[in-house]
Amino acid sequence: MSCCHQPEPTPCCHGEEKKKRDYLLIVSGSIIVFCYVLSSLSINLIENIRWLNAFTDSVYNLITVMFWGIAVGIIFIGIIGRMPREFVIAILGKRTGIKGILRATIAGVLLDLCSHGILMVGSKLYERGVSLSQVMAFLIASPWNSFSFTLILWAMVGFKWMITFLLLSMIIAIVSGLAFESLEKRQILPVNQNRIDLPEDYDLLNESKVAIRKIRFNLKLVKDVIWNGLLDSRMVVRWIFFGVIIAALVRTFASPEQFQTWFGPTIAGLGLTLLVATVMEVCSEGTLPVAADLLTRANAPGNGLTFLMAGVSTDYTEFMVLRETTQSWKIPLLLPLVTLPQILFISLILNSL
Repeated sequence: MSCCHQPEPTPCCHGEEKKKRDYLLIVSGSIIVFCYVLSSLSINLIENIRWLNAFTDSVYNLITVMFWGIAVGIIFIGIIGRMPREFVIAILGKRTGIKGILRATIAGVLLDLCSHGILMVGSKLYERGVSLSQVMAFLIASPWNSFSFTLILWAMVGFKWMITFLLLSMIIAIVSGLAFESLEKRQILPVNQNRIDLPEDYDLLNESKVAIRKIRFNLKLVKDVIWNGLLDSRMVVRWIFFGVIIAALVRTFASPEQFQTWFGPTIAGLGLTLLVATVMEVCSEGTLPVAADLLTRANAPGNGLTFLMAGVSTDYTEFMVLRETTQSWKIPLLLPLVTLPQILFISLILNSL
């Protein structure tokens, strides 16, 4: 098998999907394109309706910030889709236990993508047979922990708080991965039906050498990777577009600055932080400045951690993508139940220091 292996046909990209129009993608995409063009051309729709112009500007700003993450995510999906599933499983290591979850957590930290790109890659990993516990650890550890974002956070809050947030988020991801694995073993959650077991004599290094020798790097390969990535990412992109519209509405009628005065290192302040993190759908770049302000201006480091991580645990985009990827409502509903108690407990401790 090689990296030139053709991806298996999937229902989401072929057959029945062609017969049914994706109205959520069509409507959300049309609104975003319309607003983006108007804002980029500096066209005010109606001079006296300021909120409408503010909405178009918010859509423009959000898409501009997250565009690269979505684009890179699509490319990663295209690459993963062409890889034999054995490669993906072998890279992440043992499917069960702390070692497999730890490797998935580290992979999430190192992959330099925003939350939206990570979500697309995570859904593809599940499709390729990665265990649920590893996918959840990957998603929980990833959103703001990419290499570039970690450096930005370092510049904003200093090395001490950056490394503190990094290590604590990894701990939460690992504990959550183990919790989901336990729920799988108890048959409370469904096992990934795409799972495959590697032969005992499977050698990733040798298989990789054979695969690399068979790859023909040309324009056709690039086109195929991008096209397959676009097809396989439609399920995620439609919810991202919908999330952009909701986030733009929130930005239009309630700016983050208005909330920051209420975010002190108290239980009430932590509660408000959780509420805003739940309501606001922002990309990783959007969470970092607000989280830094919560730490430096409100003197509430726990609120900063909560804002960074609780948005992932309560993100409706992630809920719907997980539902469609896993074909289970239990998994997305259990995500906040498993992660939020850990996040809030650790945040209370940080605020009391």
